[in-house]
Amino acid sequence: MSAPKRGPWLVGDVGGTNARFALVDGPDGVPSQVKSLPTRDHAGLAEAASAYLHQYAPDVRPSAGCLAVAGPVVGRTYHLTNAGWPKGTADEVRARLGLPHLEIINDFEALALSLPRLGGDDLVPLGGTAPDPGAPLAVVGPGTGLGVAGLVPTPSGWVPLPGEGGQVDVPAATDRELEVVRLLRAEHGTSNVEYLLSGNGLARLHRYLAALDGEAAGTLTAREITERRDDPRCREALDIFCALLGSLAGNVALTLGARGGVYLGGGIPPRIVDVLRGGAFRARFEGKPPMEDYLRAVPVALIVHPGPALAGAAMRLAQSPPELEHA
Repeated sequence: MSAPKRGPWLVGDVGGTNARFALVDGPDGVPSQVKSLPTRDHAGLAEAASAYLHQYAPDVRPSAGCLAVAGPVVGRTYHLTNAGWPKGTADEVRARLGLPHLEIINDFEALALSLPRLGGDDLVPLGGTAPDPGAPLAVVGPGTGLGVAGLVPTPSGWVPLPGEGGQVDVPAATDRELEVVRLLRAEHGTSNVEYLLSGNGLARLHRYLAALDGEAAGTLTAREITERRDDPRCREALDIFCALLGSLAGNVALTLGARGGVYLGGGIPPRIVDVLRGGAFRARFEGKPPMEDYLRAVPVALIVHPGPALAGAAMRLAQSPPELEHA
């Protein structure tokens, strides 16, 4: 009697706004049945994943899963920072879904794992020269929150470096930016860069600029700000956003020695490619004396692949112990 056919893998990319899930047929498979569910419509991670399987794959029994979440993962305990969900463990979610094997990882760990598989059509170059193939990579991504991660080559393969680099201080460099940081500290008691380099952060930045000019800002969303390029204050907010992102990305490149390249992920950068290219992003990335020559060579690229974290989650399962193949 032949062994039963091993089921596909369940992979997920779960953020504060959307929870995206897909099925992958083994290590070399491409994510299929990709669906996005509103995070707010579900009580927790297990409920969202269960809803996906019930609605879009009712006859499928995954043999393993890897869910990438937008928040810290310590041991097997996870916490989605911007979702309003309670903390949980991978074992709780695995039992709820009835999976033989489940891993939960940080979403930027998954995004980092996807980087070596991205091709030319998945990227928009933003300066720099040829990457050093033996050097680390890094990814920085503003969206609902702000994520940062690294990827280091080793003799046994790529090793991701997840962290909470989105929680560092704002890398302000101009008088105007320092005034913005002053307002941020007055309102929130911190200079956490995610408070400016995120969707809510862009709206907050726009509001602070209006306050500095003694005017009312209204209640524009990040999407509205990115669409109003002819409005002077919206344009200034976008210019400062990109400048701060350039400084942060340069800091990450120096910290990790990411001469293999720095990648921009998240939902906001693809909507402002023209500002990234035409503004201060690259100048601020490189402008760190005495390391200008070092940074000038580091390539930066914007990720435009529709689901890189899903591919990264599958990559994580492919690196799992051999017994997973027999689950």
